[in-house]
Amino acid sequence: MSRVLRCNMSEDHGSLAESARNDAEQLRVVAEEAREIRETARIAGEAARVAAEHARLAAMDAMHVTAETLDATLDQMKVVEDMRRTLRQIRDLNKLDVN
Repeated sequence: MSRVLRCNMSEDHGSLAESARNDAEQLRVVAEEAREIRETARIAGEAARVAAEHARLAAMDAMHVTAETLDATLDQMKVVEDMRRTLRQIRDLNKLDVN
């Protein structure tokens, strides 16, 4: 094989090796970026899970407060109905006294 041909083949191999190194470095950079994105997504997912748990607890608290308010309202309505009944009895007694 001639010296020129061997030199060209060496240059071709060197060029291929350099290209392979560049490709490998690019893949390493992409893999590192993907790892950072996965980590960021994991952290965001955990934050979303915590926020959802807080929202669930707040909704449960609101439901309990609503139930307590409805109970208090029902109790107040019972008192008002008792007062109306008493007032009707007083009115009926007054009608009897007039006659």
